[in-house]
Amino acid sequence: MPFVYSLPSAVLAASFTSSATPDTEIEHQFIKPGARNIAIVSLLVGGKGAGLTALSGIAYRFKKWFTTAASAGTAATPAPVDPGQQAAKATAGWTAAASVTAGTGGPTFLGGCVSGAAGPGGWVAENPDAMYVLEGTANQSVGLWSASGTASMKFECTTKFQE
Repeated sequence: MPFVYSLPSAVLAASFTSSATPDTEIEHQFIKPGARNIAIVSLLVGGKGAGLTALSGIAYRFKKWFTTAASAGTAATPAPVDPGQQAAKATAGWTAAASVTAGTGGPTFLGGCVSGAAGPGGWVAENPDAMYVLEGTANQSVGLWSASGTASMKFECTTKFQE
């Protein structure tokens, strides 16, 4: 049975914010495998727009750096979904409104989803073969990117992965 971990952005003091330049991507979060393979299981998102006068959306994209992993940002500790399970072997990091330090070799688009500026959205792997997998000990990472046609859109998200 795999171990499942959660990375909720609500742990940060601030929301994630899309780029101040419309249609410009930001890599907010990365997960790098440790000794075990990782597989992204789901992404739950919600826009936090208030008092908007026009409909806007936020795109969320998973991308893979396959030569060197992304780094920097604030260290994020993956929380075990079962509090009795061991700590994650994977490492993670994030930043609220600017990109983490880019990796190399890519990024390669894996998939994603959209939400409204003030509404929910999400992605869940249809089956185990549809999860985004990285091999354990590889110097690679999977990053969560955002983009919006409207500048500085706030949102929260929870990424779940398994080892």
